[in-house]
Amino acid sequence: MQYHSTRGEASPLDFEGAMLAGLARDGGLYVPVDIPRLSHADIAALAGLSYEEVAVRVMRPFTGLAEERLGDLVGGAYAGFGHAARAPLVQIGPGHFLLELFHGPTLAFKDFAMQLIGQLFQEAMTRRGERITIVGATSGDTGSAAIEAFRGLDNVECFILLPEGRVSEVQRRQMTTPADPNVHALVVDGDFDDCQAAVKAMFNDHAFRDRVGLTAVNSINWARVLAQVVYYFSSAVALGAPHREVNFTVPTGNFGDIFAGYVARAMGLPIGRLVVATNRNDILHRTLASGEHRKEGVQPTISPSMDIQVSSNFERALYMACDRDGREVARLMEALRQDGGFALKDDVLKALRSTYASGRASEEETAATIREVHARTGETICPHTAVGVKVAREQPADGTPMVTLATAHPAKFPDAVEAATGRRPPLPERMADLFDLPERMTHVPDELSHMQSLIEERLK
Repeated sequence: MQYHSTRGEASPLDFEGAMLAGLARDGGLYVPVDIPRLSHADIAALAGLSYEEVAVRVMRPFTGLAEERLGDLVGGAYAGFGHAARAPLVQIGPGHFLLELFHGPTLAFKDFAMQLIGQLFQEAMTRRGERITIVGATSGDTGSAAIEAFRGLDNVECFILLPEGRVSEVQRRQMTTPADPNVHALVVDGDFDDCQAAVKAMFNDHAFRDRVGLTAVNSINWARVLAQVVYYFSSAVALGAPHREVNFTVPTGNFGDIFAGYVARAMGLPIGRLVVATNRNDILHRTLASGEHRKEGVQPTISPSMDIQVSSNFERALYMACDRDGREVARLMEALRQDGGFALKDDVLKALRSTYASGRASEEETAATIREVHARTGETICPHTAVGVKVAREQPADGTPMVTLATAHPAKFPDAVEAATGRRPPLPERMADLFDLPERMTHVPDELSHMQSLIEERLK
């Protein structure tokens, strides 16, 4: 399987090369040259298998890894999850299900990808006898999942940029309390988009990139997207696929999780609707509604992991909607950088609308949904999941099951949940000492040269 860049200029790479590179040299994101399809019989055969067995069958065509070797890596990735089903379904209404993706070590959906990437990176670096430096930006969950996946590894140094005051206290402490010397939490005086821009700038500084052996584990990394494809298959098959369609609503900011749904559908999974759910930072919903993709500034919300205006993985969706025209994608991305946005051509907007529906939730609607779901079902949901539930309920009723991705444990956002329900959700017992541990972090200005100097100094 070969991977090429969404901007069309970088050399193609194999799976391992694309995974280790993260961002392509031309600034684009790697996508597979072809998306393999599973037959009706292949998908039906997934029924009754363990999550790990489904993962091997879904991911193996993309990786080139031997079945047994991939099985070992997948088994190691998910052994520490707190639920035997890994991603269980919970019904909250007629035909409406939550897909619980928060049973991993950091209580968020990012663990499904990050724990596997940790296994894949360690295996590759050990075989190559090399060291790498990971730099990532986070709006909350990616950073903690990355630090948990890479802490203590001998051949990996991990730096996470998190925006000052823009993540929950639980999210911050998950990044700042690990004592392993190879993980570093850098608190940036800015928002998530500033952190993400700094990471991209580091990758585009090829001299720095080569000097420190830079790679990325944000959702720009193809391996992240691939790992997330699996739970679309496991949940849809549990609800009757391939013999019936299943709809999905995905709370999203950076578009990686819902693009994984696009890949699952392209592989043959009968997904009816793929619904983008946004909070009031609604650039994705506005784009699909109007055809104008334009930044309006990031507003803090009670669903902070979605407080994003520059949605990196939307580039992959544009690439597919532009019929894989790398030059057109490069033009649009340059317009976003220089002018703060762009207008989509009619055929591109039509292609996006044929693939994705969308909706948004205000702060008041998010809180009301948390409160109503708790009162009616007894289920406690996080604010991001509540955004998804609110938007999912607005979709036309057609008898097709709807799955809303429950992206984080409610205890990661206790203030918002308590304000809505009057009940403060407790952390799982294995994390009960989180607020007693000392924090270790470095405050840095939003200055690229300062960040790069600090990283190089820590690597000495």
